[in-house]
Parts: sequence; structure tokens; C-alpha cells
Amino acid sequence: MKGTLKLNSREQALIFDLMEVLTSSLELPSVLSGSHDVLARLVPADYAALCVSRPGRTSEYDWMVAQMPRAFFEHYHEMAAEDFVRGAVVRKPGVVLRDSEMVPRQYLERSAFYRHCRELRMPLEHVMAVMLDVGRDCHGGFMLYRDRPRPFSDRQQALLQRLTPVLTGTVRNCRMLQEVAGRAQYLEALFRYQGAESIVLAPPSTEVMRTDHATTLVEKWFPPLERTSQGLPEVLVEHLKRLVGAHGIQKLGVPDTWECTRQEQRLKVTFVPLPEQSGRKLWALLLQEVSNMPSTWRELLTKREAEVVERVLQGWDNQLVAEDLGCKKATVKQHMKKIFDKLGVGSRAALISRAARR
Repeated sequence: MKGTLKLNSREQALIFDLMEVLTSSLELPSVLSGSHDVLARLVPADYAALCVSRPGRTSEYDWMVAQMPRAFFEHYHEMAAEDFVRGAVVRKPGVVLRDSEMVPRQYLERSAFYRHCRELRMPLEHVMAVMLDVGRDCHGGFMLYRDRPRPFSDRQQALLQRLTPVLTGTVRNCRMLQEVAGRAQYLEALFRYQGAESIVLAPPSTEVMRTDHATTLVEKWFPPLERTSQGLPEVLVEHLKRLVGAHGIQKLGVPDTWECTRQEQRLKVTFVPLPEQSGRKLWALLLQEVSNMPSTWRELLTKREAEVVERVLQGWDNQLVAEDLGCKKATVKQHMKKIFDKLGVGSRAALISRAARR
């Protein structure tokens, strides 16, 4: 593999096709499946597999290319510890290895992994593989197998080595897009509840993200002894466990709530199920510190105006108040004007501020 690899016209054309496929989409399964069709013409093999680790679970894999018997993947977790291919490439990420560089031939033929493949009628005589070191707690693997005694050549190894950085970059870019899209999904759901800080959890208690001031609210309302070692309120973690256990993932838009009242303030926590992301079911805990409406205000306002104020003090905008009360947004605006006049305040912010001081 020493020296510069000179490509012939056929190899140049195939690599050009491969580059087109790798930049055609940011959907990882379709990109990798399409790229393998071209790679198979550059480096022929009887079987191939391309996998990418799952976010946060680096020992579990999504198989993007699976041109092998289904039983191989169904039972792979049982044989993973015996997979000498995986063990070898993990020690040298980004380096293409042939079986002769992984283990001695005698060891290969006596290995449990070799016997397992023969039992599946997929003789593993020669292999070439590379670990794609994506970073950000993610990696991939590309494996080529031959079922007859035809070793992969130096040139084929050099070709795959040349393409490895491109494959790695493609996996990295697609994963980054998934993360951004996932956060956009979270925000789309969270923005339905204005005036709240949020903590996103993967049940039972794995934190995915939180907004800037969520920690401030947690520390204000929950003493250290009432928090887990990860800084989460124990009562909220337990509430989420019961919620998921009793109802599964509820339909989006039907949240459950937990509340705690202290003097003139109330902490309201809304549990909102989010769209599934990378196989994980997520929940947002929306924390809202609400000032209770002073009792003297109820004497000045109509029942409907008091209902509007209660929702405004939770940080709701006019549209959300209208949806909850079953009226038009313009009607809420009329109520707000009368409320301002009766209470002697000039704005929504002034109303909330005065309630907090009472």
C-alpha cells in the first residue's frame, strides 16, 4: 500500500459515481445503501454489511447495508464478543484491515465466529473491514466478506482506504442533520407552551437537554436532598415513571401535570411526549413558575376575565388562551383591555409583575 494509488479510467468513473451518491441526500440509509452498490463494483465481495452505532448506545447498531443472511443480524448480539473483525478494527479506527492483519489464519478457522458463519451457510473465508470513526459518541463499520479462498488484494485495500475519509464524513454529516432535526422537533413541541423552562428526558431518567434557566427553577423549588445525583427532582422522575408505565407514550397535545404551591406562587410541571428520536421515546418536562392571582382581583373582574388572567399568569399568549377557553383571539384581546383598565396596569408584563409582588 505504499506510494500513490493511480486510478485507471474505470476506477475514476466509479469513484465519481460514488461521490455523486454520497452527496445526493442527507438521509443516511438511502445514501449508504446507494453507495454500496458502487463500492461493490470497485471491490467485489460475496457479502457486505455497513452499520452505524445508535446515539447514546454505542454497543447497539443500525444496519444500513445488510447483504447477509437475516439470521446473522438476528443473533449478532450473541456473537459480538467473538467477532474478531470488530475487535481488530476498533483498535485501529480509520485503518482498512484484511483478515491476515487481524488474526492468524489458524485462529480464524478455529474461532467461534467462523464456525457460526459456516452454520449459517455463509462461509467466512476472507474479510476486509474498517471502523468509521465519526466522533460525537458515534462510529460505523464497513465489512466485506468472501466465501471462497480469494483474499482481498493490496490494491482493493488501498482503494477502500482512500474512500474511508469520504464515507466517514458522510456518516458524520447525516448524523449531525438528524441531531438538528431532532432538536427542531423538540422546539416545535416546546414552543406550544410559552413561558416555560424545559428538561427533555429519555425515561426513566436520562437527561437529553435542558433550557438555560431550568436549573435555576429546580434549585429554587427542590432542596438538594430531594434531587437525584443527576440533579433531577426525584418526585418528577417518579411521576414520569408512573406516567409512562400506566399510559405509555400519550398522544401529543394531551399532557399530564404536577403542581406544588408555596404561599403566593405555584410551580406547574407539564409532561409532554415528544416525537420519537433515533429509537428513543422522549418527554419534555415544562416548568412554569406561576403567580397565583390575588383574591382581591377576583372581586374586580368578571368570571371570564379572571379565567383569562389565570392563564396569562402562566405565560400563555392570546392565541393559546383563546384555544383553551374556546373563544376567538379577538375576544381575548377585548378581555385584556378591560382587565388592564380595571386593575390599572398598562401591559401584560406589568400584570404579571404586580401579581408576583402581591
